[in-house]
Amino acid sequence: MILDNYSVHKRREVREWCTAHDVELVFLPTYSSWSNRIECEFAALRYFALNGTDHRSHGEQDDAVTSYIRWRNQHAAPIRDFAVGSKVRHPDYLPNVG
Repeated sequence: MILDNYSVHKRREVREWCTAHDVELVFLPTYSSWSNRIECEFAALRYFALNGTDHRSHGEQDDAVTSYIRWRNQHAAPIRDFAVGSKVRHPDYLPNVG
């Protein structure tokens, strides 16, 4: 499983569960949020639902976020062109994890 370096991901309980379920954790390099696909979604959420707004209540802000997520889910499609031409997409690529 590929994930970021959030400290919760490195907790003892998480490591024990992964060991028990034969799951290997692979952490993204520090300061490489651009390679974490979910960051693109958060950026879009901020841009379309939060930037330049002045919500009068948490409920109003929640409605804006919920509306964006509903729209995004209705228009979602598989990501097929991520890292096109990148060496990491070649089967013989093995990063130096030493």
